Amino acid sequence: MEELLELYSVMGVSPAVYQYGEEALKRLESRFSEIDKIAEYNQAKVLAAMQKNHVSAACFAATTGYGYDDMGRDNLERVYADVFHTESALVRPQITCGTHALTVALSANLLPGDELLSPVGLPYDTLQEVIGIRPSPCSLAEYGVSYRQVDLLEDGSFDYEGIRSAINEKTKLITIQRSKGYATRPTFSVTQIGELIAFCKKIKPDVLVMVDNCYGEFVETIEPSDVGADMTVGSLIKNPGGGLAPIGGYIAGTKACIDRCGYRLSAPGLGQEVGANLGLMPALYQGFFLAPTVVAGAEKGAIFAANLYEPLGFPCFPNATENRHDIIQAVELGSEAAMVAFCKGIQAAAPVDSFASPIPGDMPGYDSQVIMAAGAFVQGSSIELSADGPIRPPYAVYFQGGLTWYHAKLGILMSLQKMIDADLIQL
Repeated sequence: MEELLELYSVMGVSPAVYQYGEEALKRLESRFSEIDKIAEYNQAKVLAAMQKNHVSAACFAATTGYGYDDMGRDNLERVYADVFHTESALVRPQITCGTHALTVALSANLLPGDELLSPVGLPYDTLQEVIGIRPSPCSLAEYGVSYRQVDLLEDGSFDYEGIRSAINEKTKLITIQRSKGYATRPTFSVTQIGELIAFCKKIKPDVLVMVDNCYGEFVETIEPSDVGADMTVGSLIKNPGGGLAPIGGYIAGTKACIDRCGYRLSAPGLGQEVGANLGLMPALYQGFFLAPTVVAGAEKGAIFAANLYEPLGFPCFPNATENRHDIIQAVELGSEAAMVAFCKGIQAAAPVDSFASPIPGDMPGYDSQVIMAAGAFVQGSSIELSADGPIRPPYAVYFQGGLTWYHAKLGILMSLQKMIDADLIQL
């Protein structure tokens, strides 16, 4: 289509880069078709939950103050519980981010003297201070919760014997991070997570299991809560918010765990009874409704990225042919200059702040400088087109998101163009 090619040229994508992308797309037709089938199933699942719970215009009314008897808020939590097949759910704009949701879930269900175990190695950077791996005021360690971890084996699989040895009488809660975070290990499938949960609960039946589900919602037809997780946790400015949620997080799980989470988020004795929706219900409902198709577009973008960069010699995690279990694509670029060029391309493709130039800088919760590219309608929204990474070897950038597949496609093409313009690669 000549008109599109001309428009892309005006935006900065050369005909050579565009054609390189089109050749990759021809190889991806069957994979994209499978993604669409999963999206169709998940769309039906969300729709069925909304219909079952009689979502109506009355659910969109704003509440203020204490938020007592907030019908829309309470019904949204029932919708989430039905979609995730759990007894209960906590879905609140008062949860500021994914790390906050994880902190609520952990601190609500761990007491002094308990031990937290990570059987999948070191958690994501921001959770390290929550736990106390890196000392911080108000960490779990300060409140007498100990921590133990079992690293993954060299091939990225679970060290089952190490996990067996690590579980002891103090082990109260096991945390499993589904996505890779700022690492190049594999993202775990829901089936793999289920096998790990079953193994841990066979050793200690009363142990609680929390899964950090960030970036993974709706990539598969099942969620960690379908395979034994006591709590499944995520952020609304990632997958389940569908790009419309301006803030918020969710915890879906057993009633006993969620009740405690409600008390921790607000106050003992108050729990889920308080928390006004502040007029955000339309965005939270509609974002959740759109999430399956938005996630499908983002997953296509991740696959497209791997299929453009891997043939050029850049290691990709997952690689160009692997099945996907989240929306993140890690690309090892090998240098700070390459990370900067890649992120400049993503920023230049943004609808917001496309004129800005991302540079590395210090960020709260990280022990390395981080570069971030994100011209988003919602600040920090990882379901929107973005790329980021810590400035440290192997200089991997983590690409994710795209409210539409076409925007994700343009972003990847633009990143490649900036790499070429900086004489870092040649087609």
